Amino acid sequence: MEIAFALDTFYAVMAGALVMFMAAGFTMLEAGLVQKKDVSEIVTKNIGLYSIACIMYLVCGFMVMYPSTFFIEGFLPKFSLASLGLSTSLPNEEIGIPYGMEYSQQADFFFQVVFVATAMSIVSGAVAGRMKLIPFFIFAIVLTGVIYPIQGYWNWGGGFLNTMGYSDYAGSGTVHLCGAAAALAVALVLGARKGKYAEDGTSLPMPGSNIPMAALGVWILWLGWFGFNGGSELAIASEGSAIAVSQVFLNTNMAASGGVVAAIFISLILTGKMDVTMAMNGAIAGLVAITANPLDPTAGSAVLIGAAGGALVYFSILFFDKTLKVDDPVGAISAHGIVGILGVMVVPLSNDASFVTQFIGVISIAGFTFIASLVTILVINNFLPIRASDEEQYQGLDKSEIGVEAYPEF
Repeated sequence: MEIAFALDTFYAVMAGALVMFMAAGFTMLEAGLVQKKDVSEIVTKNIGLYSIACIMYLVCGFMVMYPSTFFIEGFLPKFSLASLGLSTSLPNEEIGIPYGMEYSQQADFFFQVVFVATAMSIVSGAVAGRMKLIPFFIFAIVLTGVIYPIQGYWNWGGGFLNTMGYSDYAGSGTVHLCGAAAALAVALVLGARKGKYAEDGTSLPMPGSNIPMAALGVWILWLGWFGFNGGSELAIASEGSAIAVSQVFLNTNMAASGGVVAAIFISLILTGKMDVTMAMNGAIAGLVAITANPLDPTAGSAVLIGAAGGALVYFSILFFDKTLKVDDPVGAISAHGIVGILGVMVVPLSNDASFVTQFIGVISIAGFTFIASLVTILVINNFLPIRASDEEQYQGLDKSEIGVEAYPEF
């Protein structure tokens, strides 16, 4: 029994470390896809949001997401001073180990908190190049401490989606769609970067600073996703759980591969060229698509699910950019949001989940997160303007916000 406890605890910690490394992936991806004059600022955003997410989840987020008693059962958890997370002696029944697993509470917290930071990282990429730092960090406090944990409770903490039978293994909806819905709300209030659209509405290219850096970010995310999905099995000490973890790793890898090939193929057909940025988004889309259920499909099915994500993200990025005029420098809203919906909705193809219940989950998570994020960012903007001025954007946010330029020779 002690050996099983130690193995499962170690596995949760190591999986969490892999997910934590995804923060580096998001940082490199975003730094590579923004302009040179904004790189230091986007790096600061990512380091800051990760730290804020960790602190806010300790202060209140964990107890909101995994409460022992409910204020409105199934919808809102009861908040108490005990939820401040400052005691090392709270028994398991007060904090709640909701899975019935035998591993340490500290490992559970660590594994959960890195997921919160992932959701906030999605917002960072979508608002790059024009959002001021302080309002961004204030929004991060609200999203990671309140908004994410409430909708996370609905699914993983025993809330109404869980009761209904909503199925989302590692968070295509709970993490990725949540982050994308928040990103869309903020991006709509923020507006596009200066120079992104011509007077007639034509989308103008704003090339990133470093494609190899962005590609490195994708590779790090791909690696970290094995912890994201594989760790969500939450155990490895038994023969059954070890086999399940292996299947999850296999399917995660195959889905990403399918996403890349589909995105490259579509780009080649439509433009005659293989767009590297679409290939990178294809990998992320494949990963997001399989995240809702990386256990049940066969490896071949995982390739097809990933390919569907890679195809969808290609057209979604173009639709948001050219039709809706939503400026998303890294394609985060499409890769994590639109493909996140796909991931949730294909779950019933390989298990007994209901399409209706899955759709209710999509509407609930996206609707709540978007509205709560929109209200939050409007309130913040009323007191503290969130958008950098045209002059600040022209000079670069490294100069106006950080004082340290990533590429001083620029």
